[in-house]
Amino acid sequence: MNMVGWQTTLTTIYCDAVDDEVTIVVYKDWLVKCTGYEKYGGCSGDKTNLLKKRSRKLKRQLKCVGPECDRVIRYREKLISQASEEALAE
Repeated sequence: MNMVGWQTTLTTIYCDAVDDEVTIVVYKDWLVKCTGYEKYGGCSGDKTNLLKKRSRKLKRQLKCVGPECDRVIRYREKLISQASEEALAE
């Protein structure tokens, strides 16, 4: 993965915390966003109700933890590691 000059990179994964596919976006300054958090996270009543409905349907607790999510952190760390390896190889 050649990361020189990249602006953003992203991946789509299944997130069992919200029982949906989410896209993790990493910007060149290492800022990370997750579409799952945008859809299911936070304290908005609509977002909370959406997860509650999904939880009842699945009969298990769903909860989006936001930017502290292990999935988000692991993806960003993977990219940082790859960028470091590429920088050392140059």
